[in-house]
This record gives sequence, C-alpha cells and structure tokens, in this order.
Amino acid sequence: MPDTVSTQDNAGLLVLAVDDEAPGLSEIKFLLESSPHIRHVLTAFDAAEALRILRGDYEQEVMARTKAGLPPVDAVFADINMPGLSGMDLARVLSAFRYPPALVFVTGVEERDALVTAFDVGALDFINKPINEERVLKAISRVADRVGRTAAPTTPAAQAAQNPAEPTDDEVIPVELGGTIKLVPRASVRYVEAQGDYARLHTQDGSHLVRIPLAQLEERWANAGFVRIHRSFLVALPLVSELRMTANGYAVVIGTGEGAKELPVSRRHTKELKERIVRPPKSGW
Repeated sequence: MPDTVSTQDNAGLLVLAVDDEAPGLSEIKFLLESSPHIRHVLTAFDAAEALRILRGDYEQEVMARTKAGLPPVDAVFADINMPGLSGMDLARVLSAFRYPPALVFVTGVEERDALVTAFDVGALDFINKPINEERVLKAISRVADRVGRTAAPTTPAAQAAQNPAEPTDDEVIPVELGGTIKLVPRASVRYVEAQGDYARLHTQDGSHLVRIPLAQLEERWANAGFVRIHRSFLVALPLVSELRMTANGYAVVIGTGEGAKELPVSRRHTKELKERIVRPPKSGW
C-alpha cells in the first residue's frame, strides 16, 4: 500500500472492524464496505490484534497517518464481548491515544449493561446485534460527520492546537430505560444534576440517570457550552435565560415559559458565571 495519507474529503474513511467471531466480522465488514463513505476496512479477530494494527505493524498508511498527526484510522467498530481484552478494555486504550479514532460498539442484547458505561470510555455510537444495515449506515454517517469536524489542520502548529478527541455536538449518551437502551443527544440536555456517583440528565422530555460523576461531565462538556453553577448542577449556558437574585442568593433560569426551571448558583461559582453570561452584554455588572 502506498505510504500516503488520505482524508475523508478526497478518499473516504479508513476504518477497523474488530470481532472474535468470523461470521460477525464478515458481516460488519461487508456492511461497512457497502457505504460510499468507506474507502477501506481493516479487520482484527481480537483487541490485541487491533492494537497491533493501530500501532502500524501491518499497514504503512496507519503509520503515515499517525506521523501526520491524524488518528491511525478514522473509526473502530468493535464488539464488546471478546476473550482477553474486551471491547471496553480496547476503548480505554484508545482514549489514551493522542489522536484517538471514533469508536462504535457492536453489541449483543446480553451486553446492554455495558452500554450504560460506553459514554464513559468515549464511544460515539453503538450497533445492536443482530446487525441492521440501516443502523450501520447511520453510525457511519455519524463517524463521517465527526471526522469532517475534527480533520487535522495542515500545519504542525495548528495540529498541536487541535484536539481531535473533543466531543462534537452530535455526541449521544446511552441510558437504560426499562430494559432497553435509549440514545440521548447531548444537544437535548438542558442541565445535569449530581446524584452521588451518578448524574441525572434533564431534557425537555424528562430525565435520565447515567453512571458517570458530575465532575467528569463538567470536564468532558466544558467546550460544548456547559458550565458548573453549583456542586449539584451543570447547565447548558446557551439555555440560561436569566440570572436573578433571590432570598438565598443568585439563581439561573433555564429556558422560558412553562418549561422554565430555576436552579441555585453557589457563591463560589457566581463570579465566573457573571463573567460568562452577564458582563459581555451588560458591562455595568
């Protein structure tokens, strides 16, 4: 294979499929190759082989991409339940890459519990078995969108400044509801409430409990417009309609009309919040 680096815009996506079962690997490879977004599909029968491929042991292009400041592949489609290193183990290794690829889990029904923690390891999407072609194409589209948003700049200085692992607006959080998994788009989250080691995502349609601490969400979503206002609350800054003084201190109002929600602002977070949402339009504060 030529020692060249291609991008999604001119050559399509380079992806890696990982599954310890030959029929499953063949099926996902076939479906991936059927998409016009995909240029080439690499395959691995377990996570250890996948890491060797991502290290550039077998493919010159993978090594060339890494040297150019790109992820070794654009995306990894990995089974969760594999002998030795599991899909979750692989995901944790990928998250430590300087330029990690997008991650899509391919999972069976019996592995649904693991999906609740998929967000914690940075999964972009997941596909349930038996594999559905339409669902695969949707996941590919999501990957293509992410790659388009995080394409590496051409200069080394720009490459150093960009963080390809940064979450994008289409990030989704898997939550369990009555034995089924629902994907909650981050863009639909109005605010997040701490509940011990868990966090409750509040949307216009309801709320969803996820197994991830509020502090971790605060760090992960900082560049997506979410700001900490209280030890118990993280809010979507664009949805804050008011900052008001109450008998107990400051409070913010999320949204407008009947669906508006008032949340307390702690003293330690008041100054930063004012700087971000009050001072620019009203310099007198």
